[in-house]
Amino acid sequence: MKILVPVDGSTASCQAAKKSVEIAKNHDSALKLITVIDQDKIVSHRRSEKLWRQVDGSIIAGRAGSIGEDKLTDSLRGNAEELLDSIIEELDLCDIKAEKEVLFGEPYEQILECAEKEQMDLIVMGNRGFSKIKRFFVGSVTQRVISEAPCPVLVIHTDVEN
Repeated sequence: MKILVPVDGSTASCQAAKKSVEIAKNHDSALKLITVIDQDKIVSHRRSEKLWRQVDGSIIAGRAGSIGEDKLTDSLRGNAEELLDSIIEELDLCDIKAEKEVLFGEPYEQILECAEKEQMDLIVMGNRGFSKIKRFFVGSVTQRVISEAPCPVLVIHTDVEN
């Protein structure tokens, strides 16, 4: 059995990772932990990033160009790999085969694509427990994965965030 575990560093995703290890031990399974960097948010952040400076007594705005896209992407990938490593270090993997991967794109799409491409048998993921109002405005990666997943999804809940 192959288990996909998407993590983002939240308490819910860390609890999901722990639960996936428990399941893997009981069913002689392999784990794949992934984290997804949402490139759309990076691009929109870069576009809105402004550098304020004073020229001839007037304050003007310009785009900050000190960090190139490649350097930003490399930095984000490095941070994501550190996140995966720190989560894996906290897990009691024993003899469980585990791999990790950093993906770029829309999180729910990347999770679904990975599950389908690698023929995962189960997805174990956290649900941060957004209130109904917040979920209405921001959506839920977990809900989208549940509705379109090619395999069963086990959701590990945490307390509701305001």
